[in-house]
Amino acid sequence: MPLVDLDRFDFLYANRVRGMKTAATRDLMATLSRPGIISLAGGFPDTRAFGEEAFREISGSVAADAAQALQYGPTAGLESIKDVIVEVMAAEGTQASQEEVFTTTGAQQGLDLVAKTFLDEGDGILCEGPTYAGALNAFAAYRPRVMHVPMDRAGMIPAAAREALEKARRGGIPVKFVYTVPNFQNPAGVTMVAERRRELLEIAREFDLVIVEDNPYGMLRFEGEPLPTLSALEQEDGDVDRVVYLGTFSKIFAPGVRLGWVRAQPGILHKINIGKQGADLCSSNLSQMLIASFFENADWRAYVKRLTGIYRERRDAMLDALAEFMPKEVHWTHPQGGLFVWATLPSYLDATAMLPRAIAKNVAYVPGEGFYAGGNGKNCMRLNFSFVEPEKIRRGIELLAEVVRERMELRSDLERGSQRGSRSQAGPRSTGVASGTDKG
Repeated sequence: MPLVDLDRFDFLYANRVRGMKTAATRDLMATLSRPGIISLAGGFPDTRAFGEEAFREISGSVAADAAQALQYGPTAGLESIKDVIVEVMAAEGTQASQEEVFTTTGAQQGLDLVAKTFLDEGDGILCEGPTYAGALNAFAAYRPRVMHVPMDRAGMIPAAAREALEKARRGGIPVKFVYTVPNFQNPAGVTMVAERRRELLEIAREFDLVIVEDNPYGMLRFEGEPLPTLSALEQEDGDVDRVVYLGTFSKIFAPGVRLGWVRAQPGILHKINIGKQGADLCSSNLSQMLIASFFENADWRAYVKRLTGIYRERRDAMLDALAEFMPKEVHWTHPQGGLFVWATLPSYLDATAMLPRAIAKNVAYVPGEGFYAGGNGKNCMRLNFSFVEPEKIRRGIELLAEVVRERMELRSDLERGSQRGSRSQAGPRSTGVASGTDKG
């Protein structure tokens, strides 16, 4: 969509839209369709892996019941798709029943409905820093205070979470929920270790909060042992009403069907049901029946295994290329699954300002500041490896490294010029300006 500087209806718009902004990944779409560009930006699954023949088969099976596929459906979803959701959650070690799950038009709608259910203006949300940009956009309409909690290689840091909640309590800010992507986090690729998941549950009990567990990537594990979901850990403890679990078929089937789900206690689902009725009445019967046909008649686990094999190869290609081409001052995460690597540049570089130069060289990424509510992360970038073939990933990282080196050299040239100027004015007593680097 084009930018609009002056809008004659601006005086009529609700206050809540003033803080809303488009996602950087969506804004890049038009640019990324340009021929020849290597996009490491979008979080696209590789739908080419599904295959035309498989699509024809499930489409044919749904066509036999075209009347239902083209009709309105129950707000909470068809029983057939709920059975599939229960099966998928069981495959991840999380028990659920039909009554506990609720279909949404993508997990993105789930985020919006959760925010609509819990948030008043000025309420607090705790989330990782960085966090999923789409969640920030979904929450922004309700004008909350977003508090980012730092992460390390083991995920969200519990001590920092508790400190942020205590500070909010002293400041009179009612924090409604903690939002987390615990597996192969978007954008950082980090996975929260089991011990911290239990600590986070304890913190939620202590402060009487809900945890919103967003788990789109959990089944895309390349290495290591699967970890229990927060929802499963809560069930182990006999406390089954605090975690709101969000799932999606976008990563294990296809994003084009726009179907996700929420698992939560009945009181929360009742509110979400009311919110969804006002939003879109129901999710597409056609999408639900396509998915149900595939999961009932095909080997969906084999398909997910094939996807993880493809993504593992591409993850390895990206990590190898980063190690080969990037300057030693650049650092990055090493995800065990999912779709993303998070790269940290020297602190003096601005990834947003650098993007046009990268696009001119036919490579794209997502600047890091879009994953923070307050504009942090300027020297960071999210790199996606799921949609591009290994040889193109290698070339894209090589081009990106050239851009990073150019910017670093420009900084060095400016510093040398500044030092020469200082010496000519102040004589031998002057000192040079040292630039810091972010060790990530």
